[in-house]
Amino acid sequence: MPSDLPTYTNQVENGTEYRIMFCLDFTNKRLRVDDYSGKIDVIYTRVVEIAKTHALTKVFIKSREVDWQSFLSKGCMLEGIYKGYFNGNDAYCMAMYDDLARRTSDYWLEEDQILQQVLTLPVKFDRPLIPSSMTMRLARLEDAEQLSLLYSHIFQTYPTPMNDSMYVEKTMREGTIYYLIELQDQLISAASAEINSVYANAEMTDCATLPAYRNQGLMRLLIHALEDELIARQVTCAYSLSRALSFSMNAVFYQLGYRYYGRLTKNCDIYDKFEDMNLWTKSLK
Repeated sequence: MPSDLPTYTNQVENGTEYRIMFCLDFTNKRLRVDDYSGKIDVIYTRVVEIAKTHALTKVFIKSREVDWQSFLSKGCMLEGIYKGYFNGNDAYCMAMYDDLARRTSDYWLEEDQILQQVLTLPVKFDRPLIPSSMTMRLARLEDAEQLSLLYSHIFQTYPTPMNDSMYVEKTMREGTIYYLIELQDQLISAASAEINSVYANAEMTDCATLPAYRNQGLMRLLIHALEDELIARQVTCAYSLSRALSFSMNAVFYQLGYRYYGRLTKNCDIYDKFEDMNLWTKSLK
């Protein structure tokens, strides 16, 4: 792949019988269809063509409830349900693959065991206190550099270029909100909410804590704060994609009242390989 390719590009394509809003995600070698209208047969055919043109090995379509069985009948598989994604209506993640290695999960049974362990945990609706030595606040544009350093320290690879301060700043300008926790002016933990104001949903993502400060409930504090901010902005659906191999991140969302709605096979390149991601959603109504 040429090195001058962007990491991803969002596009809208209008045909005589369809409209498709999609993301060409070169970093993760996937085509993500975020919305569409028109004839399903034509949309499906065109989506496959686009993926093949760009040598993308995974396609997933956020299908409307009325259409998911039509996509299923064409060979797509249902991998998860984004509950309440479209202004309260569900989105169905319909996936297809063009590569056997991409389709095949290497850790599925281990991930099932982790999920079962998580589902036995008690739900914790109480909000822990912020340690007196730490401060928590909404991030500002000038925090982009420190945020990028935190993400580059934690993740060997990541689905988006969070190690680039210019990219972090760009996401802020486009409406993503970040909460962070500091200890004596050192950034030790952060998380973000990527808001879709058209459909009143938000992805809880970019969760990172320095190893020395884990298991102190910091991520729960950050997610609580982000949810408060989202509710104030009339966002009604929060969701997250958590590494299926991570007990701690899945536990955080389960204990905060998120429900498990599926697993997306080798969905993104994170840490050092394509990983399966568990889908968690929560109604903020």
